[in-house]
Amino acid sequence: MAQHHQARSKRVILGLITLALSLSIAHTSTAQSKGIKNKALAPASVFDLSQWNITLPVDGNKDDKVDSVSVKNLRKFSHPDYFYLDANGGMVFTAPNKGAKTKNTSNTRSELRHMLRGKNTKIKTHAAKNNFAVEARKDSDKFGAIGGKLEATLNVNHVALNAGNPNKKAAYAAVIGQIHATKYKSTKSGFGFGNEPLKIFYKKWPEHQTGSVFWTYERNLAKNDPNRTDIAYPVWGNTWEKPTDPAGSGIALNEDFSYEVNVHKNTMYLTFTSANHPTITQKINLANNRDANGNVDELDNKYSYGGDTLYFKAGIYNQCSTSGAKGIWYAACGGTGDWAEDKKNGDYAQATFTRLKVGPSTKP
Repeated sequence: MAQHHQARSKRVILGLITLALSLSIAHTSTAQSKGIKNKALAPASVFDLSQWNITLPVDGNKDDKVDSVSVKNLRKFSHPDYFYLDANGGMVFTAPNKGAKTKNTSNTRSELRHMLRGKNTKIKTHAAKNNFAVEARKDSDKFGAIGGKLEATLNVNHVALNAGNPNKKAAYAAVIGQIHATKYKSTKSGFGFGNEPLKIFYKKWPEHQTGSVFWTYERNLAKNDPNRTDIAYPVWGNTWEKPTDPAGSGIALNEDFSYEVNVHKNTMYLTFTSANHPTITQKINLANNRDANGNVDELDNKYSYGGDTLYFKAGIYNQCSTSGAKGIWYAACGGTGDWAEDKKNGDYAQATFTRLKVGPSTKP
């Protein structure tokens, strides 16, 4: 009886999604700039987003700032182009190559940011209680959590097809999960640079049969330090250094896979699973300068991210920037800023999540 009730409930939810999607078509011109406030359409009606807000690649209110939606408002929010439920109840994130962007990046995103405070806005976004720390951090007991666990199942539907600088590492790539550190007003402590101990990438060249899944660890150094760089570790297929087709060892577009990020005490444990590929487990200590292979990295911060304030992110962070500046991040990808045109030309990235869960860390 319980299984019958669950199945019937799911059919009702999917029916409402389909109906709401059809009803929203008449409001598309408004929705593209402002989103839709309709609980039946909202991803939060299917997924637990009670501790997440979202940043979108739009500036609907024309204030020259990228739009974000609070935890409170996200429970009824969707966007028909960039954040919505598909007909199967999957949570879709889309980011065009060209669109509104956050400060200090040339890339767009449709990406959730974990908020341990939930709807309690009396706690500031960058306050300790809204974020987590590793156990070794001074005053770690004052944080919202020591470590944490992020779990997701998803498939990447599309990555950008056109890059003026195709050999740059960021071309044809997107980030689908990450841990970010906040920026401090002062970095005299040797921390607070706003770097990323984890970015999970999917990259697929247009002519390749499959794409690669890999993750990077960014040395926790000042922005102007020449040794500050992202070190890539392969999961399935290649990393961004190899332009060869991963073929059978890679992950195809629309192929499901899962990741688990378990930051327990001082160590980040990573587990990647897929029905058609071997399970991959890796780990790295976030309180010393040993890399994921166990070797001392003399060029990294001696204490890694041991003094930082950290948080999870999930969704799609498009890496195919339209900028052609110097550096690995600027691939001069195609994009006009007109969504209909950019979608037609394949100048966007998109992923669909079928599972997203966040909670306390667990002992491996």
